[in-house]
Amino acid sequence: MTARPGFPPLTWLYAPGDRPEVVGKALASGADVVLIDLEDAVAPDRKEYARAATAERLTGRPPVPVHVRVNALDSPWAQADLAALATLPGLSGLRLPKVTSPSDVVRVAERAAPADGGAIALYALLETALGVEQAFAIATAHPAVRGIALGESDLRADLGVREDAGLDWSRSRVVVAARAAALPPPAQSVYPDTRDLEGLARSCAHGRTLGFLGRAAIHPRQLPVIERAYAPSTEEISLAEEILKAAAREPGAQALPDGRFIDTAVVREAYRTLSLARRRR
Repeated sequence: MTARPGFPPLTWLYAPGDRPEVVGKALASGADVVLIDLEDAVAPDRKEYARAATAERLTGRPPVPVHVRVNALDSPWAQADLAALATLPGLSGLRLPKVTSPSDVVRVAERAAPADGGAIALYALLETALGVEQAFAIATAHPAVRGIALGESDLRADLGVREDAGLDWSRSRVVVAARAAALPPPAQSVYPDTRDLEGLARSCAHGRTLGFLGRAAIHPRQLPVIERAYAPSTEEISLAEEILKAAAREPGAQALPDGRFIDTAVVREAYRTLSLARRRR
């Protein structure tokens, strides 16, 4: 089941562009957004085929939003990716890997602009120390930017981080930059072990405490775990409803009978909780 239109996505599923049968399964997986990958998942000798197969797929409108991760902007394939895909009716967004400066985003926005004067949604992936340092500048580089996120595998290698917690500062930096730029909360980067669902659940719980919303996946079996981790629990929904009822009875800051204090920020978070709870069909 996918998110209703107008509600935030929680699950983003990658599928390699050179395997159309896998893309087809991803579209039927229940993921909120399908990410067709032309970059890391595709070998150099399969790049042209992946691009052509993806272009053919996106000549029509797929059942769920589809984003395409194009090749790195300094690669031999990036410009051909943009030329082939940017104006197709089935494309909902372009994911730009290894962005390190605002100028990277501006160049793509200008080259990928549709003839009708609109703008294709751009999502910048920050995968190096330089990209993380430029997070806010990248997030505000162009009106076409609709989101930023980390690419943690490359970032881990760039920083020489061995323990997962070593990425928490970078994670918080990106969450803050997205909020400061009035963009949606970032989705977490992929969890690479597709069989360790308990580890995935723990990692999602940690990501949620840091301010992420949803997560990218590389296998359909990961989707229900991500959904459960990020969807509000029954207890959270009940508390949010209680808060809004109290706020409706008596506007302004107040204490609930059990001693819990509520104010404008708490009420705002309660609205957000109930919005997430209503997102499923």
